[in-house]
Amino acid sequence: MQHQYIERDSGQIVTERLLADDMIRLLYHGVRENSGRLFDLLISSRASQILGMIQFDRPVLSPRTLAARYGIDTDELLEPAEKLNTLRKLFERRIRYEACRPMPDERGAVVSPADARIVIGSLRETSLIFLKDKFFGYEELLGRQKTDWVGGFENGDFAVFRLTPDKYHYNHAPVAGRVLDFYTIDGDYHSCNPSAVVCMATPFSKNRRVVTIIDTDVPNGTSTGLVAMVEVVALMIGDIVQAYSSRGYESPHSMEIGMFVEKGQPKSLYRPGSSTDILLFQPGRIRFCEDLLSNMRRSGVSSRFSRGFGAPLVETDIRVRSLIGQAVN
Repeated sequence: MQHQYIERDSGQIVTERLLADDMIRLLYHGVRENSGRLFDLLISSRASQILGMIQFDRPVLSPRTLAARYGIDTDELLEPAEKLNTLRKLFERRIRYEACRPMPDERGAVVSPADARIVIGSLRETSLIFLKDKFFGYEELLGRQKTDWVGGFENGDFAVFRLTPDKYHYNHAPVAGRVLDFYTIDGDYHSCNPSAVVCMATPFSKNRRVVTIIDTDVPNGTSTGLVAMVEVVALMIGDIVQAYSSRGYESPHSMEIGMFVEKGQPKSLYRPGSSTDILLFQPGRIRFCEDLLSNMRRSGVSSRFSRGFGAPLVETDIRVRSLIGQAVN
């Protein structure tokens, strides 16, 4: 079955070229069902590192040809394309984001943390976008021991951002505010391929992930309450490198409790492959963009999520730093 999404700028329906799709289907519908021990080995940290090295560290003769094959616009690059002579370097590329990924000026604007394909949902049963326990169990996602944060997001809203291997792999801060907490939760390295996501119950709660809790109700903040940004590893993702910079990509450093993050600035880097970001919002603190909501329920789009979850559920392809919603005070 093909998988389609909607391109935000044009409104066109696009069929995604899912890399290693046959291998992923074999892993999740063959190996998983017939050899649980082998399946567990293949989604382990060590296996992901080895697969990543094999896939991404081989030198290439023509970086520009490789970029064209993946649909990467070399005019966006901060560095000459010729220096990106492996898949890893290509996927960890830096771009002229201030020029190529403009950001809305409104203080209360919430922006996409990544070049990604987005699905929006709610943990509230009365919501028209109720999607509880489809992509994750939110208590498990944040860590059940983190009682202060888990309770704060009950019945809240969320957005899931699926990065494909060809995407720009830096995450940017979706809101402005002060970091209240920052921690890592160990887990597996499941694929973000739609077939794998549908196959596994709440897969993003099972993967290794990094959680950043941001208080936006502070001076110069976005005024959207508490926001949880969850960065989720995936198959062949070896690491999530925290690399926040308040100016370009200069002097990158990790998240620290108490620091202020500026909206739209680089926050972290996935190494490399596909991966997922999840944003959690407190109840009634964000109003998502209407086009993203209407695209999710659009008919005539062959989405694997729609079939897997039994209802229309279509992704929209969006750019990092682009508007996804507005603060509701």
